Amino acid sequence: MSRHSALVASGIFLSRVAGLLRESVFAHYFGSSDAADVFRAAFRIPNLLQNLFGEGALSASFIPVYVKLLDPESRDEADRLASAIFCLLALVVSCLVLVGVFATPYLIDVIAPGFSGAKRDLTISLVRILFPGAGLLVLSAWCLGILNSHRRFFVSYTAPVAWNLAMIATLIGLGRQLTPFPLAKALAWGSVVGSALQIGVQVPQVARLVRSFKVGLGLATQSVRIVVRNFIPVLISRGVVQISAYVDTLIASFLPTGALAGIGYAQILYTLPVSLFGMSVSAAELPALSAATGPGEGSAAYLRLRLDSGLRQIAFFIVPCAMAFLALGDVIAGAIYQTGRFTHHDATYVWAILAGSAVGLLAGTLGRLYASMYYALRDTRTPLYYAVLRVALTAVLGYICALPLPRLLGIDARWGAVGLTGSAGIAAWLEFALLRHSLKVRIGTTGLAATFVLKLWVAAAAGAGAGWAAKLSLSWPSHHPIGPAAVVLCLYCLVYFAVASALRVPEAAALLQRVRKMV
Repeated sequence: MSRHSALVASGIFLSRVAGLLRESVFAHYFGSSDAADVFRAAFRIPNLLQNLFGEGALSASFIPVYVKLLDPESRDEADRLASAIFCLLALVVSCLVLVGVFATPYLIDVIAPGFSGAKRDLTISLVRILFPGAGLLVLSAWCLGILNSHRRFFVSYTAPVAWNLAMIATLIGLGRQLTPFPLAKALAWGSVVGSALQIGVQVPQVARLVRSFKVGLGLATQSVRIVVRNFIPVLISRGVVQISAYVDTLIASFLPTGALAGIGYAQILYTLPVSLFGMSVSAAELPALSAATGPGEGSAAYLRLRLDSGLRQIAFFIVPCAMAFLALGDVIAGAIYQTGRFTHHDATYVWAILAGSAVGLLAGTLGRLYASMYYALRDTRTPLYYAVLRVALTAVLGYICALPLPRLLGIDARWGAVGLTGSAGIAAWLEFALLRHSLKVRIGTTGLAATFVLKLWVAAAAGAGAGWAAKLSLSWPSHHPIGPAAVVLCLYCLVYFAVASALRVPEAAALLQRVRKMV
């Protein structure tokens, strides 16, 4: 598991570094302007296709079935299944792209009703450009599913680097020549080109793995019907989650300028540890868990062992990330974004939103691995039910905390964005508790020991204290803070690992041992 999850994490790390670079360049040219708000809102609408039909949904339904067919005796059926799923995806997504392009003005009225005039017109133009690119990213997720099933993790997770580089090249090449609104339109075209490149880098390996590709829907094939049947609950679940994201966008569109952009900047940072440590372990474990499922206590014991080991790996890295967002969010945001139009004041605002996100960071990340266990058991409905509850709670709490609460407290309305992210964190803990409780009936008791979690938080708090001391002693700059930020964050990490080792956390000892071998 360590080797495979490390490959996923390495690929994700490279793609996320490219993403952070893209966001830094984006912040330089757009800051917290109207054009930034528009691009964030416009990107969410066609991105619905990728989120509904993309990696998470396709992997949950496709990989558990496909991986069982990879024996030499059933490889022909595996190729037929892969071909049929690609054709089904291409047909459905093409139709949805056409509908989305024509229905864009109506989608804008639903998703961002607070936009008007030139801001609304630009949003419509961007959405129509971005829709085809989102469709291409769905097909890229099919490539990822094939590669992951064959344990070829690195290429599939580094492919988004090509997408990020296309957008970075667009911004650098045209950023000084165009004003923000035309630049936003050019960036949308750069995103479409990047989507095509993301597929292109995966195709050579996929072509070697799917040896016999045949055009056809294959709906009469049992394996195809199983994938489609399992896909529908996941699709609905992803749709429910997306409703939550669009409710957030709708609410944020009524907040002052900069709220949507601030949420977007914070989301990039918040999803980095989720992807690096939650997605890497979950993605690497899904094929192995799917192959190991079966009747009997022996299978259940093996699944519990792998699940608990994965939970510990995730928590060891996520707890310090959550503490860093709470205590040093301005340092992180400043190091990544503070340049050009993005000021120190903007970094402080993003810090507040990050602190709200940190509330549910651990629960949301651990929940990914629990969901993967359900998918390996071919149960895609239970995560759906709990996702509905989480989204309903997020919508209610998000509205209260973002709009009425700031008015009641007499604070600036823009701080309502913090209420949105904080309420989502509370709902994530509810979903996590329900997932863990239901799985207990299936395979027995799982989870993290309270003493283990306490040690991690103590180590993270010690690191935060050292980071704060370093920050105060460096006379924190208002411009170009990347150098001091490196000092603060490196000290934070070193103290965390040192204290965790002193508290005899096994994961810390194992990591230090690997480092010694490398040195």
